[in-house]
Amino acid sequence: MRKLVITEKANAARRISTILSNGKSTSKTTSGVTVISFTHDGDDYDVVSLRGHIIELDYPEEYNDWSASSPVDLVYAPQVKTVRVKSILNTIKSLMQNADEIIIATDFDREGELIGMETVKCAEADMDKVKRARFSALTKGEVEAAFAALTLPDERLAQAAEARQIVDLSWGAVLTRLISLSSGQVGKNFMSVGRVQSPTLKLLVDRHEEIEKFEPVPYWKVSGRFGMLAFEGNHKDNPFWEKDVADSVHAKCSEVKKGTVTVYETSMKEEYKPAPFDTTQLQVEANKIGIPPASTMKIAEDLYTGGYISYPRTENTEYPKSLGLRSVLEKLRESDFKKEAEEILAQETIIPSRGKRRTTDHPPIYPTSGATSDKLKGDKWKLYELIVRRFLATVATNAKAEVSEVEIDVAGETFKATGHVTKEKGWKKYYEKYMTNKDVRIPKLEVGKPIDIRSMNLVDEETRPPYRYNQGSLIQEMDRLNLGTKSTRH
Repeated sequence: MRKLVITEKANAARRISTILSNGKSTSKTTSGVTVISFTHDGDDYDVVSLRGHIIELDYPEEYNDWSASSPVDLVYAPQVKTVRVKSILNTIKSLMQNADEIIIATDFDREGELIGMETVKCAEADMDKVKRARFSALTKGEVEAAFAALTLPDERLAQAAEARQIVDLSWGAVLTRLISLSSGQVGKNFMSVGRVQSPTLKLLVDRHEEIEKFEPVPYWKVSGRFGMLAFEGNHKDNPFWEKDVADSVHAKCSEVKKGTVTVYETSMKEEYKPAPFDTTQLQVEANKIGIPPASTMKIAEDLYTGGYISYPRTENTEYPKSLGLRSVLEKLRESDFKKEAEEILAQETIIPSRGKRRTTDHPPIYPTSGATSDKLKGDKWKLYELIVRRFLATVATNAKAEVSEVEIDVAGETFKATGHVTKEKGWKKYYEKYMTNKDVRIPKLEVGKPIDIRSMNLVDEETRPPYRYNQGSLIQEMDRLNLGTKSTRH
């Protein structure tokens, strides 16, 4: 049987061909289009990669003249599809003539389903021959399993992506033309309006205006340093909004050299591990270590097609039961994280954390094979390490800390302090390089006993405007408001 495989990107075509052929494929390039050929389980395969969407949705050419058609005309105008890369489509048409089966192996998501379906339909394929390979990682196990259990394409998923395309084009074209003509900004200076970009711009404008209009309000804080460790205690009424009250309390407490411990309580607190990475949280955490969201997604795509991580576009924060967590850890024995993986494998049970989102298309982002810093360089290694350490944190044990609550009476005024000492690192051992919280030690104190006052301080401050969005916090807010998709926000 002869089979034609259509992938979304060249890297995926090479990876799938290498896996199914055990590295024994051949390739031929004609008119700029590469076809990879091999034999697998007695069947002959040809693999062709697209370049994302090779078919473009747009208005007919007669609507390009802004002076000849109004924005209202665009509302009712037909939308047409044109082929952007005819050489790829012609190659696919030619190979289809001898194919007994056509396999769509594009990314398994809404957009990938549309890319595959629109290609085979435009090539006028016999739809009875069309099958779908679905996988969440370009690993040997997942790819072989996907091709051994082909399914039918999901027409409704493709239609959902097509509906979004239609709405995006209508919304953007009509409103861009309306706003540009109304403001007199046309030609190269036109004003772009978009279904996602414009509400997102509104977020930035609102935050800017909030900052510009912000008027700071002064306040005061009274705090003391206590005991041999000079730990800090804050007055229970902080912040003070009246200066004379703060001055009075500070002056009163500054006159004494000792306070009295009135409350000292300790308890053990379990600190739960973080949820697995979805696309948004990966972008947020990567932004903190200097990799902006757009770069994060490009690098994550490379790591995915290289077989190092699972599919990076997901909203899932719960590992499926079918995912073998121990097998993932076994693979990490072939990486710079061998010691960490073996520590977690030694746990009697492995109970992963889970977030609030659960979907069934793709699992959360996790490492699918081991790598070393000698093999992956620069930001590619930084992002891979972040993903590995997050995975390790999600399958490690919870951390435990001793928390101390202290109250001290100073001349009739109450000061409070909270101590935090980690007793069992648990998941923090693997993720602490990305954390800034530090332990605050408070010595064991006896209620009713005096305690030395090392210093008493009065600090004047003022309220601050909200922070401007950075790329990470903006993507987080877009996600919260359901603006855009996991694939396009960056």
